[in-house]
Amino acid sequence: MTTLRFFFTAALLLPACRGGDETAPGSDGDTLVITAARVFDGRGAVLESHGVVVREGRIEAVAPVAELPEGGRRLDFPGGSILPGFIDTHVHLTWHFGPDGRLARDSPPEVEALHGLENALRMLEAGFTTIQSLGSPLDGPVRDAIARGTVPGPRIITSLGSLSARTGGPAELAAEARRMADAGADAIKIFASESSRDGGGPTLSQAQLDAACAAANERGLRTLVHAHGPVSAARAARAGCTTIEHGSLLDQATLDLLAEEELFYDPNTYLIIANYLENRERYLGIGNYTEEGFRLMEENSAGRFEVFRRSLATEGLRVVFGTDAVAGAHGQNIREALARVEQGGQDPGQLIVSMTSLAAASLGLAGVTGSLAPGLAADLVVVDGDPAEDVRALGEVLLVLRDGRALAP
Repeated sequence: MTTLRFFFTAALLLPACRGGDETAPGSDGDTLVITAARVFDGRGAVLESHGVVVREGRIEAVAPVAELPEGGRRLDFPGGSILPGFIDTHVHLTWHFGPDGRLARDSPPEVEALHGLENALRMLEAGFTTIQSLGSPLDGPVRDAIARGTVPGPRIITSLGSLSARTGGPAELAAEARRMADAGADAIKIFASESSRDGGGPTLSQAQLDAACAAANERGLRTLVHAHGPVSAARAARAGCTTIEHGSLLDQATLDLLAEEELFYDPNTYLIIANYLENRERYLGIGNYTEEGFRLMEENSAGRFEVFRRSLATEGLRVVFGTDAVAGAHGQNIREALARVEQGGQDPGQLIVSMTSLAAASLGLAGVTGSLAPGLAADLVVVDGDPAEDVRALGEVLLVLRDGRALAP
């Protein structure tokens, strides 16, 4: 995969701005025109010999090459493809390995925040211009620093923490959801089942999920429910929650229920397990990372892909892209995409929609990003090749724009 470097100023990427202005290309009054062999609009269309016009951090036009403006700056990628910036709907931004090479659990806040910034940059370099972190209180300062434009990074959506059985009964769960909303959470994360390492059984009652999701809904916040098995996922669906995370043990009846109740489904099919197994010694013995837990993860790997295939075939079910990236996986997010096509059988065009416009819709950002359309944020990725023909082209990133600010080799 291509390594990218962030450029704050247009002078480092392209000829200097008129009058010595050194703002990012396309983020000020200048116009940036990017062309490629094809443009994937993020909604399922592929436009041959098209380009994208960026001005003041937004997409001004998507048009055939012959109709693009002559003025401004121009970047041409004759064999490449332009896509909306990728979106990962489930990461853990601040997770990292400590000085001893093992999973860090008690780092000082400033160390955790700095690792969060490093991980965010790694994901941006891989083409992910928006991520949802579920989530640590320190996600908030990282989110806000990037939003101020003082440091590079993807757009961050965060739950700032989570609710679980330890939170208490229905009243306590509702109160905590409201407290997190007041603290600035963008969404509410709820643990409704055990980890897959512990068997995935339900941990919250219907009344508890009803209360938690109702409180979040009252504040206009989405709810992301950690639910591996049918019982916990079905309770979340009946409670009016937004998205099921993981669902590695779901049966067809539950997938049908999720579709009927119009939930999103984020299966986290490959990267989370692959990363744990590759970094086994860095996790083993910490918390519930036990020998038995690793055995269960390995045994369930094939089952995750079987559930994923069934989910793709479930009429009306909105399957979005998320990796559950933890320590060791940040910046490798695209491996999940490759596995979904090569091992899960997903159509590459369907995959691209799931990690762009559909992912944006699941985050409530359809009017902000996720598609290449006039008026939306200039979040885009240029890759070398045609990912519809070879999905591995998604890992060959040549250029990333986030709100018109550019990354380049």
